[in-house]
Amino acid sequence: MVIANPLTSLFGKSPITPMQEHMKVATAAAELLLEFFVAATGDDWEKAEQIQKEISNKEHEADELKRELRRHLPKSLFLPVPRTDLLELLAMQDKIANRAKDIAGIMLGRQMVPPAAIAPELQALVQAAVDTARMAHKAINELDELLETGFSGREMDLVEKLIEDLDAQESHTDQLEIQMRLALFKIEEDLPPVQVMFLYRVIEWVGDLADRAEKVGSRLQLLIAR
Repeated sequence: MVIANPLTSLFGKSPITPMQEHMKVATAAAELLLEFFVAATGDDWEKAEQIQKEISNKEHEADELKRELRRHLPKSLFLPVPRTDLLELLAMQDKIANRAKDIAGIMLGRQMVPPAAIAPELQALVQAAVDTARMAHKAINELDELLETGFSGREMDLVEKLIEDLDAQESHTDQLEIQMRLALFKIEEDLPPVQVMFLYRVIEWVGDLADRAEKVGSRLQLLIAR
């Protein structure tokens, strides 16, 4: 008896469904950071480790979907979008899951408890970055509708508005990152230098998560503009 690969069942005449499934998984990896930071702030490393494993599993799932999509994506498609554009969009999506894994990994490995003085600001930054990923996911979910309408009409207007909102959300995250760095600067003399160094890295990576999500929107915008 031959057992079908459930991943291959995602692939029909169009690669859009697996593209959307991949983005769903990548976004789920980012969303788990919200729970992870709550556990880290509460010095609950048993819970944090559990969540980190979930994030890692999501990242592996995204990698598998990416490999399957690349393997099954024909070199010639009867679609109004180039194959290379879809692959570049896929690569942008994948980087979201990768960065979420990086953030959880470094914090768990060093058992980094965010200082109480800046914990609320850091949580707000993480929330903003995750919201950016969610907005990118929402835009990707409209890709099949865009294809059906031939990249025109109200659907096109909707996606352009989603991308505009995504850009604004990423800019908001940038501002929160600046505020977060300033808040850390004010207390860094009271912290061990190594801890300060890694906190700045975590802040940078959380901001980068939002930046990667925004680039998904930018790549989508280039794709629909052709």
